Amino acid sequence: MGRRRKSSLHGGIGDQIEDMKEWVSDHTKIVMPIVLLVCVLITVLVAVNANKKAAEEAEAQLAGVDPAAASGEESAVPEEELPQLELEVNAYPAVNTLMSDYYAAMAEGNIEAVESMNAYVEDKEKIRIQEMSKYVDSYQELDVYTKLGPVEGSYLVYVYSKVKFTEYDKPVPGMQAFYVCTDEEGKCYINGGEANSVVTNYIREISLQDDMVDLNNKAVAEYNELLASDEELNAFLADLSTRIDASVGEILAKAEEDAKRAEEEAQAAAEQEAAQEEAPQEAAEQQQQTATIKTVKATDVVNIRSSDSETADKLGKAQIDDEFTLLEEKGNGWSKISFEGRDAFIKSEYLEVVSGETVELAQADAEEPEAADTEDENAGGNTENTSTNNTNTADVQTVTVIENVNVRKSASENGQKLGLAYTGEKLELLMKQADGWTRVKYNGETAYVKSDYVE
Repeated sequence: MGRRRKSSLHGGIGDQIEDMKEWVSDHTKIVMPIVLLVCVLITVLVAVNANKKAAEEAEAQLAGVDPAAASGEESAVPEEELPQLELEVNAYPAVNTLMSDYYAAMAEGNIEAVESMNAYVEDKEKIRIQEMSKYVDSYQELDVYTKLGPVEGSYLVYVYSKVKFTEYDKPVPGMQAFYVCTDEEGKCYINGGEANSVVTNYIREISLQDDMVDLNNKAVAEYNELLASDEELNAFLADLSTRIDASVGEILAKAEEDAKRAEEEAQAAAEQEAAQEEAPQEAAEQQQQTATIKTVKATDVVNIRSSDSETADKLGKAQIDDEFTLLEEKGNGWSKISFEGRDAFIKSEYLEVVSGETVELAQADAEEPEAADTEDENAGGNTENTSTNNTNTADVQTVTVIENVNVRKSASENGQKLGLAYTGEKLELLMKQADGWTRVKYNGETAYVKSDYVE
């Protein structure tokens, strides 16, 4: 539809859907354009989380078999053709609300909300949704067509919509299909989980009924007429397809590199630990008589807390480049530092080592590490004060947009959109925040962009 959609199904259902697509494409009454974003092909998010008994009964019913004999006994009941089910529009408020919320979440790139409605979205699809949201303003004119599904409380849902892009004036029509079920609490959700052949066959048969063929063809004709009359739209969709594919590919490649690097670092750490265990006892004793005093600096504006917890009392706020003496780097992601003559804590991810000095400890120092810690704390307090006095002296700084990004009025994915910053554009930097947002000047006012998209 006017957004994306390559099916993201689990296990064998992907192959089944591909076979179904080829089978449907041979049907002479259906024309399916292969175009990114405006794909009217019924891309079914199909699977069944309904209880096993309901699925077995549905399978027996579709096969024309007595449910009581479905366990393997032969039956004389002949196979029956699937009845012509009524195609309803906007008939179920709960389904309408689910679809409205789902499309709004996709337009915002709100993956948390998307997953709350469809828990089986794959990582690649999440990336595609987030990348596409940068170019989507909203989905409009949602019409929700439904046919009853194969088990109680299930629906085959066909959503007709018009997508409004940020870089194209006219809304673009499209249609997308979903398999929707109802949970034990009566709440509707998109079922994109484990595959079930009964549901797959059921959806294929329903999708080829005359009223569904007519609905699909109507959406296809509207889209084709728009393409034929608008060269700008053709160029825009082709360029957008290239941009989205490139962005998704780069993000996946980076994730793969990061995972490989983390694996290599873990292996190196394990080897180093093993080497230390095998070192002579004399070298181990010598190592215990020395200590490395490290100085770290803040890489972002971050809270300083009384203990290693985000709910602990705030003792202050570190500014970018403020320096502290590192007392301990804990395994839970926090670092103990010296702050104003006392122990304090900062998230380790917002610190980087500036320098380290290895010193020999006297025997008394080696036996009484607490005394050494106290000296470190005093040193850290002095270092911080000196550093703080030297900050905020630089001229106005800017950041460069490395990928098209929405500019928002507040530091939230739900914040009001003020515009779209394009690749290469420079924005006046006000502050890089620890919450993943960067505060900038945009058209004379304070605004926010995601830190991942500027440098």
